[in-house]
Amino acid sequence: MVSVGTIVWLSSELMFFAALFAAYFTIRAVSPELWAQESSKLNVPFSSVNTLILVLSSVTCQLGVFKAEDGVVGRTGKLYQVKQWGLREWFVMTYVMGAIFIGGQAFEYAELVHGGVTIPSSAYGTVFYLATGFHGIHVTGGLIAFLFVLGRTFVARKFTHEQAVTAIVVSYYWHFVDVVWIGLFFTVYILK
Repeated sequence: MVSVGTIVWLSSELMFFAALFAAYFTIRAVSPELWAQESSKLNVPFSSVNTLILVLSSVTCQLGVFKAEDGVVGRTGKLYQVKQWGLREWFVMTYVMGAIFIGGQAFEYAELVHGGVTIPSSAYGTVFYLATGFHGIHVTGGLIAFLFVLGRTFVARKFTHEQAVTAIVVSYYWHFVDVVWIGLFFTVYILK
């Protein structure tokens, strides 16, 4: 039931991001010169690396889910024995990668603001920061969810099916956030 509820909720989130994409393409169609000028200020190589980090975090998240489904909460070997990692280690790695992504996004925002791209400066700035900013808020929400799952694994005496379901539901959300970013990345950075 929790999984179904999460999927329904993510569908509503999809509609929210669809509206942001619609606004982006509408304003872009009205002001193509502005788009050419402002999008040239984007640091595509940096954003590509940041995107790769986020996409790879989906892999580490899913590896954690596989361990949760097997009931392996913590590592069964040394820390450097990656094949022996459990849910905790994979989710901590996912958390770190997500935090790096957010830090990269904050760095990019600082560069763009320094270059004169701000919310009030133009329609481009407004739509850029709305779309990527709301995505960043969603990533931050995912990071909080990872902390919640990790905290539960330490508090509970026994790892239960319900905890595994929680890890799976958080992974649905994380994969959703990653897919939305891939769409945003190609729309904003590649299809200039």
